[in-house]
Amino acid sequence: MKLRGRQKILILSGTLGEGHMQAAKAIVEASALYSPGVAVEVIDLMARVHPRLHTFERYCFLQWVKHFPSFYGYMFQKTRVDNSISQLLKQLRLFSIQRMITLLQESKPTVVVCTFPPAAAAISMLKERGLLDLPSVTVITDHTDHSYWIHPHTDLYLVGSGLVRSALQRRGVPKARITVTGIPVRPSYSQNLDRRELRAKHGMNQGAFIVLVMGGGEGMIDKALIGQMKSGSLPPNVQFIMICGRNRKLKDNLQKELEGRPNVLLKGYVEDIHEWMAMADVLMTKPGGLTTSEAMASRLPMLLFEPRLGQEQDNAQYLISAGAAWECGVGELKQQLQRLMDNRRILDEMKKRAGEFMHSDSARLALTEITNMQQYAPREARTSADQQYAYI
Repeated sequence: MKLRGRQKILILSGTLGEGHMQAAKAIVEASALYSPGVAVEVIDLMARVHPRLHTFERYCFLQWVKHFPSFYGYMFQKTRVDNSISQLLKQLRLFSIQRMITLLQESKPTVVVCTFPPAAAAISMLKERGLLDLPSVTVITDHTDHSYWIHPHTDLYLVGSGLVRSALQRRGVPKARITVTGIPVRPSYSQNLDRRELRAKHGMNQGAFIVLVMGGGEGMIDKALIGQMKSGSLPPNVQFIMICGRNRKLKDNLQKELEGRPNVLLKGYVEDIHEWMAMADVLMTKPGGLTTSEAMASRLPMLLFEPRLGQEQDNAQYLISAGAAWECGVGELKQQLQRLMDNRRILDEMKKRAGEFMHSDSARLALTEITNMQQYAPREARTSADQQYAYI
């Protein structure tokens, strides 16, 4: 197949974690603003290649993270470096090479970008077998390093910080193949929005101390935090906005459990989250890479609620050391909120630190690096009738 024509970016992403797809959308939005002549296509890899397995895998992953976070964290640490366990896990996923080739033939990209670790593994495998000859870019969506992101035929890694760049170099990735762009967030998060106008638009009290509570697209809000809300022990003059994402069951249950509490506003999945961040005083969340990067771009101080998953702990360590966030346990929540309310200078300093550590226009920077990769002339990719399946 001849993969030629005008510049075309194919982004292979996934929905096991909300950040993977959000990073892809950020690059799409940046392309529309800064490079409208470049075509960009985003594909949910597992949904396209193995739709039935994808549904089952997604369900199992969410149940694992929700009910066994400590075990997830243990496995994250055990497979952080390449070893027998990580190699075994990489071999558990079955990909159809023919479906991958068909996908590429239909898309006709000039560069392939992966914001999802299995996608990076699949593209590296195709290149290793001589079935694909295109530049490939991996966008790491957390402030951490892990073996599942690193593959031998990746041409360029885009990372969120110098910390991750150093970690990849220690793993043997050449410095020339790593660029610090920041984790890509949509350009709308870097806009200077008027807080008073936004609060008026959404019907919020201008003088309220607003705490935005987020649990990702799946609305995974900690039960201990919900218990604190129900107890009424938190400061009464705080307005909580809880984003439940796609978790309709959570929202329905909270409407019953928190009925009669005017200081709690429940929202489902919202596209304009940048507006809610812009008018909030504090974000309370698990430290996912994309959500916290969006908060940094919005100059929004964070309380990171009991990080347990492996990448969450690494993200939390980075954000706390940057001075943009505090770690928060359930027993400390009331005191920490009260301290922030009583001392606005602390909030101002956290906002300042977020601005210093956040890479401005991260999506635009990522897009620039991706389009620069296309200087390599793509050659014909080759298929083999007797090599249709591979374990990766």
